[in-house]
Amino acid sequence: VQLQASGGGLVQARESLRLSCKASGAIRDETARAWFRQVPGKEREGVSCVNFSDRSTYYADSVKGRFTISRDYAKNTVDLQMNSLEPEDTGVYYCAALSDLRYACVGVPNEYEYHVWGQGTLVTVSS
Repeated sequence: VQLQASGGGLVQARESLRLSCKASGAIRDETARAWFRQVPGKEREGVSCVNFSDRSTYYADSVKGRFTISRDYAKNTVDLQMNSLEPEDTGVYYCAALSDLRYACVGVPNEYEYHVWGQGTLVTVSS
């Protein structure tokens, strides 16, 4: 099973983008899905995650109020709506599935808890 991230691109500050993460099939024991981002030279950081059981969501402080994560159960996708983008949001965005039952989406996602990853999609925000 693979995760496919899409929707990245080049936008100007204050514009919007919508990223989508689609699974090619069912991921065993998947309980949540998350988005991460990475800027060259910096560690990958958790952006947001959504629990499948109750649709609860969590966001990094830097994106609260601007980004919205949501799951489409029928399509098996998790989208990240990004509004009011800032140059600091530039980076490669990755989606990942939480399939380790020892962990849950209870805060800003921790990359070490996620074991199924998609390829990244590049988001570039110009000032």
